[in-house]
Amino acid sequence: MQEAKTMSDSIDQHEADRLDITYFTDPLCCWSWGFEPQWRKLRYEFEGKISFRYCMAGLLPSWKDYNDAANSVSRPIQMGPVWMHASQLTGMPIKTRMWMEDPPASSYPACIAVKCATLQSEEAGEKYLRLVREAVMLKGENITKTTVLQKIAEQLTHQITFNVSQFLADLKNDRGLEAFRQDMQQVQLSGISRYPTLLLKYPKQKSIIITGYRPYPVLLDAITQVAPTLKKVQEASDANNYAAFWQSITEPEIKEAMGKL
Repeated sequence: MQEAKTMSDSIDQHEADRLDITYFTDPLCCWSWGFEPQWRKLRYEFEGKISFRYCMAGLLPSWKDYNDAANSVSRPIQMGPVWMHASQLTGMPIKTRMWMEDPPASSYPACIAVKCATLQSEEAGEKYLRLVREAVMLKGENITKTTVLQKIAEQLTHQITFNVSQFLADLKNDRGLEAFRQDMQQVQLSGISRYPTLLLKYPKQKSIIITGYRPYPVLLDAITQVAPTLKKVQEASDANNYAAFWQSITEPEIKEAMGKL
């Protein structure tokens, strides 16, 4: 009995040392893409110490219902300069001609697709989100189209065990849509209106929200505030090993990890 109690105490302590992060984002958010170097470095250095989930924001319902007054964007062609600015500021490569040639009509299909992948596993959802970001940001693909979303799902099978037929079924039935609706409800209840936004929670500590694109030291400062006892488990010291860890990576992500930005 004493051994079982000790094991339980160990598990409880392990959970107590874990930082929980809710990441509010959208596949079509250029600033979230620009934030990938910092976000990946954080997850790498605190591997096993952080649990996270993605909350899909539904950034672009349709162009009929979209108006970004702050950036003077109400038509697809006006989004190109915003993405150019994000690329220049963050250093992340972004294709912008899509907004002139084949602009996405909505981010909802991609959000629902991410939730459909997540229904199979959290790992599938995380990897699918990365692939859909790469499709739109690096390749300029229209992620409104089901054919594109299916192709991404097929790419995912090269990384993990994933049921594409189930994914496509969940795109058509209400399972993925309902999961997305729940995410949007959380966005509204949390009062989130800018992306990316991170909600950091740690046992017995006050939560912290980080809004918008932020440099890596800001993330570390936030962790120090909310989880002062949380320590890094590793640091990126070899570019090849770091690239292999993520399988697919951009040059700015490697530079961020190596501290060369």
